[in-house]
Amino acid sequence: MTDAWPTEIRLHKDRRTLSVAFDDGRAYDLPAEYLRVESPSAEVQGHSPADRQLVAGKREVRIQEVIPVGHYAVRLIFDDTHSTGIFTWDTFRTLGEEQAERWKRYLQELAAKNLSRDAAGAARHH
Repeated sequence: MTDAWPTEIRLHKDRRTLSVAFDDGRAYDLPAEYLRVESPSAEVQGHSPADRQLVAGKREVRIQEVIPVGHYAVRLIFDDTHSTGIFTWDTFRTLGEEQAERWKRYLQELAAKNLSRDAAGAARHH
């Protein structure tokens, strides 16, 4: 757990990026696609690392709504109807700090399973 507290959570007008700024001066622009595929929901993460689901075809996903959950998190509602992920401040911090590595791993996993970021090509056929 960090002690950083968000000073701003702002959804960009195109609904494709969520900016999160913290009181220690760190700030992250987190793409909707990245947040969707890294959602902390059980539906994506499973109940153990072995259960984790690889989510493909989300290049065009947008965030419809950001709903506060107490004083510790927000729920993101995506336009593909996914809405079960609760993003705590620590989750945003981790996703921001590890964005480059996590995104690289995600792209490698898609390639290894012959999947695409595009909805029409989520499952490529040979």
